[in-house]
Amino acid sequence: MKTYDFIAIGGGSGGFNAARVARGYSDSVAVIDGAEELGGLCILRGCMPSKTLIYSAEVLHLAQNANKFGLNIPSATADMPALHKRKLDIIKEFTDYRVESMRSRKYDLYRSYAKFIDSNTLELADGTQLRGKKFIIGTGSKVSVPPIPGLEHEDIWTSDHVLDLDFLPESTIILGGGVVACELAQFLNRVGSKVTQIQRSSHILKDQAADVSETVEKAFRNEGLDLFTGTSLKRIEKTDTGYKAVFDHEGFEKSVTAQYVVNALGRTPNTSNLGLDNAGIDLLPNGQIKTDEHQRTTNPDVYAAGDCAGPFEIVHTAVLQGEYAARHAFNKSSVFSPLNYDHMLDVVFTDPQVARVGLTQKTLDERGIEYIAADYPFDDHGKSILMEAKYGFVRLFGEKPTGRILGAEIVSKDAGELIHALSVAVSNNLTAADLLKTHWYHPTLAEIISYPLEDIVDEL
Repeated sequence: MKTYDFIAIGGGSGGFNAARVARGYSDSVAVIDGAEELGGLCILRGCMPSKTLIYSAEVLHLAQNANKFGLNIPSATADMPALHKRKLDIIKEFTDYRVESMRSRKYDLYRSYAKFIDSNTLELADGTQLRGKKFIIGTGSKVSVPPIPGLEHEDIWTSDHVLDLDFLPESTIILGGGVVACELAQFLNRVGSKVTQIQRSSHILKDQAADVSETVEKAFRNEGLDLFTGTSLKRIEKTDTGYKAVFDHEGFEKSVTAQYVVNALGRTPNTSNLGLDNAGIDLLPNGQIKTDEHQRTTNPDVYAAGDCAGPFEIVHTAVLQGEYAARHAFNKSSVFSPLNYDHMLDVVFTDPQVARVGLTQKTLDERGIEYIAADYPFDDHGKSILMEAKYGFVRLFGEKPTGRILGAEIVSKDAGELIHALSVAVSNNLTAADLLKTHWYHPTLAEIISYPLEDIVDEL
């Protein structure tokens, strides 16, 4: 039986980056990945394919609204086979690099699934057994199928199907209002599918501030997307031409029909077949693996990172968790701190984009922290007006009496790019006055940040 200093179970963002860091401390590192394709969720079926398609749809949207910019573009439509090919070509560059890295002989790569048979021993699908001194679990997540009648039908789509489309569906029902649901709904609507989105909560993107969600909802409806919020989904029925979704809305039973249905109602951690009980590894009530601030599970020799561990299912978080876990496993973490989730950064790639960093207003209130909230709208800002990008606002939270930036929200064109200036501020304890020492170039979208900064300084 072969023994390794470090074994990564799963070759996605968390597991692979943990193995990469571990390889700097030991030449005895293995990666185990039984997926049909190597690369992980982000590269194969998540971030990269979705953002490739979303950007193409944004270009199409601008072309179709060319008259707003004084341009005459008679016709612009999506070429779905060409769109699909471009996505495949781009994704191949990323997967080739990841696969080459994993097959580089820096790691022993096992193309198999694995389960624990005791606290330090794994058994692969072919019966091979491996021992490890330290492990990390980075097995990701899978699409959740809630117990809604008809949702289990084998022909109902998931995000995987949408991201692999090489034809234009005539009509689509999107179930859900989270990040994946919203990004895919707008993409499909923009490329020409008739989209109906059905969300249980009173707002899409329910974890965001209400006025943030309302801004995106307004944009969706203005683009012709049929959006129902505050619903109770009762059942999905198969019809001769597609599907019918039946739901309660505003006190009445309603139904909508479409050629296809997309289940975007969330994901669940991939932890059920790992033999975690045999290794003394506990789960949280939501099925994620319980970890401490060092990413250690209840088995001190086993770490976990990414979607299977949480608390956020975000790629850059998985990378940071995996890297830190590997350093801690080899006692090399003294100059690195555990992740500070008060500095958390997240982005939604709808149009307008939604970006957030640090503490939210809700969290500030719950903790009893005194703060100043200051915001400014994009429809009163020069660069966004000339770009016809008038949806949204920037909002900052400054601590009293220091003016330290505790959090920020941006809903706007390119909010995912703009938020990083404020991410630097939050992570480095900078104040509004500190940021005002910075040159904010005119005319840019970014200079809008200086307006609420001035408001915070003035109020202090």
